[in-house]
Amino acid sequence: MTIRVVVVDDQALVRGGLSMVLRVHSDIEVVAEAGDGHEAIEAARRHRPDVILMDIRMPRMDGLEATSRILAEADWAVRVLILTTFDPDEYVYRALRAGASAFVLKDIPADRLAEAVRTVADGGALLAPSVTRRLIGQFAARGTAGSAAARRLARLTDRERDVVAAVARGASNSEIAQELFIGPATVKSHVSSILTKLGLRDRAQVVVFAYESGLVKAGDHDIGR
Repeated sequence: MTIRVVVVDDQALVRGGLSMVLRVHSDIEVVAEAGDGHEAIEAARRHRPDVILMDIRMPRMDGLEATSRILAEADWAVRVLILTTFDPDEYVYRALRAGASAFVLKDIPADRLAEAVRTVADGGALLAPSVTRRLIGQFAARGTAGSAAARRLARLTDRERDVVAAVARGASNSEIAQELFIGPATVKSHVSSILTKLGLRDRAQVVVFAYESGLVKAGDHDIGR
């Protein structure tokens, strides 16, 4: 199955380069390019892509606002991969809160960019360790859990809470299976149930929920290597 992608960046040379990198893969089709948030919204409506590769800093409307608007009105399964040269704290939390499924930097190797697109299209999340550390820092600075998110924890079973905590640490399904002594298929089933019960889109939102609800706190676990 071909993954339909829209590439959004305000620099034509960058857009062209990203599109060229992706087009060499037979399972990825770049269906449109856009130069700002407004164009991204129109391209999404017109082409209904599976994945949008979204820059953050753009004129007229930035990538975070465009992401939020696209996902709010989309009636099909579309996921956003934020791609930027910037890695400051302020963007990480905002990007994930806007609904982005992944956040990678523009220095990512070409082959890994294609893999990131495939991961996001398949419903996975992609958070580099440096990004995860910054996300955790946001919650450490806030110091308190959101009361609404904390109440939603009651919807989950104890085992589902264990899975949420493991996802928040960045563990894969196979790693969670080993940790909890269950099969990978069971982990996948738990993740699906968690997404449904909490009304979340993907694993990236599970990470945000884990910290917002207070289930996991900054400093509980080491992140990355």
